[in-house]
Amino acid sequence: MYKNYVFDLYGTLVDIHTDEEQMALWEKLSLFYGYYGANYEPQELKDRYEALCSSKEAEMKRGVEPRYAHEACPEIHIEEVFAALFAEKGVTVSDEMAVLTGQFFRALATEYVKLYDGVPQMLAKLKEAGAGVYLLSNAQRIFTAYELNYLDITKYFDGILISSDYSTKKPDARFFALLHEKFGLDLKECIMVGNDSRCDIGGAKAAGMDCLYVRSNISPKDDPTPDATYCMEEMDIAKMTELLLQ
Repeated sequence: MYKNYVFDLYGTLVDIHTDEEQMALWEKLSLFYGYYGANYEPQELKDRYEALCSSKEAEMKRGVEPRYAHEACPEIHIEEVFAALFAEKGVTVSDEMAVLTGQFFRALATEYVKLYDGVPQMLAKLKEAGAGVYLLSNAQRIFTAYELNYLDITKYFDGILISSDYSTKKPDARFFALLHEKFGLDLKECIMVGNDSRCDIGGAKAAGMDCLYVRSNISPKDDPTPDATYCMEEMDIAKMTELLLQ
């Protein structure tokens, strides 16, 4: 066994399907903005949302230290985009309103969000065995913290790191280093469990961690099988539990 188990979230513990391309979403969101005097046509709103996300990420990349230029993985604060969309129409909103707007957007985009079968039992067994259980997720806090609560798994984690809190994400070495900086973990005593060969496995290996790769229904398309400590070519939480507890 390892002393600490570090999990990715989406595609590893949680099965989710979102669709931000559906025009019905942008029609409803434009109506919502219109309630507060920020009037957009649906396509206009979609275009401005995507442009603001891209420009904020590009701006953050310009500030990356040269030694990280090859792995610059900035994570924006998505609530700032929703606030900016109000501001572009001359409407000022509170931080709380920007967050709520983002959460409304997430709910509109989400077809389903659910745990893979057996996840609570696996996390409980790791806790019962005396292991530390941590989450390292490329995600937005205004979405993910609430989805964790909805799925009732927050209680299993000894520590949770969400990339939007730190303005960087996997595979950036700085994000993995937070496991030591925030929680005092020795990364050589940890195993990273994830479904993305580049972000989860490549990043963890570069940080000196053992890895378990699982190919899930939402792994990146044509994701190459990585050189990981363990590899699973299909999602099977019972098998994953057995591997982690051996």
